[in-house]
Amino acid sequence: MSSLQSTWLAGRALLVEPGASWAIALACGLAAYLVLRLCLRGLLGRFERLARRTANDTDDAVLDVLRATRPWVLAAVSVLLTLELLDLPGRWHERVSHLWFVVIVLQLALWLSRAVTLLMHRQLERHAHLPQSSASATLLSWGLQTALWTTVVLAVLANLGVNITAMVTSLGVGGIAVALAVQNILGDLFASLAIALDKPFEVGDAIAVKDISGTVERVGLKTTRIRAPGGEQIVMSNADLLKNAVSNYKRQSQRRVEFRFALSLATSAEQARSVPALVQQIVETQPQVHFDRAHLKRIGDAALEYEVVYLVLESDYTLHMNVQQAICLALIEKLQADGIAFAVPTTVLSTPAARAGIETR
Repeated sequence: MSSLQSTWLAGRALLVEPGASWAIALACGLAAYLVLRLCLRGLLGRFERLARRTANDTDDAVLDVLRATRPWVLAAVSVLLTLELLDLPGRWHERVSHLWFVVIVLQLALWLSRAVTLLMHRQLERHAHLPQSSASATLLSWGLQTALWTTVVLAVLANLGVNITAMVTSLGVGGIAVALAVQNILGDLFASLAIALDKPFEVGDAIAVKDISGTVERVGLKTTRIRAPGGEQIVMSNADLLKNAVSNYKRQSQRRVEFRFALSLATSAEQARSVPALVQQIVETQPQVHFDRAHLKRIGDAALEYEVVYLVLESDYTLHMNVQQAICLALIEKLQADGIAFAVPTTVLSTPAARAGIETR
């Protein structure tokens, strides 16, 4: 063998390994592949049996993620184990270590990708009744998958010695530019996703936001449509909607009612003292109503002012108004029967002559 051939073969240690070393390494690699396949099959079988016995979703999720283990990954691991058994020069060890990193990162990425898909699928099933949930879940899944595989590619390139600084900088600048261009759309999109997941209200709920109130008709990717009591449809941005406090009347378990009335100053002290007990008696005769309090709040310039508070134990607005009407009518009847008069509004006219103290006829 010439010196040139010896130098060429020395640089390629895999070609000059003794036959026995190759045979042992290949046998060990094949055995490792079989063991890995058997271990994976046994692990999957164990989780399948556990999933059939339990009602929780955790073991099902782990089983689904483990199924993302690819046979070619096991084969690659076996080949790398074979190479580890050979007496290789330093540069080959470095290459093998790079390949270990690539194989491990790719398999981790496959598991994470399956986990993201599974999570989005579960959320989609949980919120299937919401029209915007499918599009929101699809867009979010696409964004997470893109971020995951971009990170994997950059990590692999960096491990292989590629300078990714310029690439990362370009991606960062490009991402900022895109985010600034579509920030309003993305804000509404994520607000839509927040509504789908957190469910502060649903279609059919009666809500109030600032000075807007009505019934939710549809929650879209960008806007929410509300049918106002007057019949008009109000379209609100999802992001603007969640920036304000939302009152959801459909989830109201009871209604607190506070009302006031005024009696004449001619009412005697004994009559004025009996009014709170009279009001309590009237309120307590109403079904599904809890009396809270009734007080003479203050003595005004032209009337005795009373304040009454009670709870309607259901949220139905019609029931609330029926109860209020019944209480008012019964109060009028009782006060008339006891000879107690309501205060009559008075208007004081101020004229220049009156202010000057001049009597006018």
